[in-house]
Amino acid sequence: MIYVISYDIESDRMRTKLAKLLEGYGVRIQYSVFECSLTGQQFKKLYKEVLKLTTKDCPGSVRFYSLCKNCAERTVTIGKPIHDLIQRDQEIVVI
Repeated sequence: MIYVISYDIESDRMRTKLAKLLEGYGVRIQYSVFECSLTGQQFKKLYKEVLKLTTKDCPGSVRFYSLCKNCAERTVTIGKPIHDLIQRDQEIVVI
């Protein structure tokens, strides 16, 4: 499953920690938006890590959007993507 994860966190320190965590799971699409191809187990692990990291009086939010294969295939990008095309399981997905 592909997940689009976005965050709006006030603390610079917390934002940096969260970005580093998410970089270990996926690709940064925009400054506070990541695209991650995760198994169910990987998603649960990431969710727990984000929850643990952000519950320490952290003003802001983290949102997880799941995209089914059909939705991911219908995603359209206008303009040049910030990163190269992402190849996953022999499929190309651009968000």
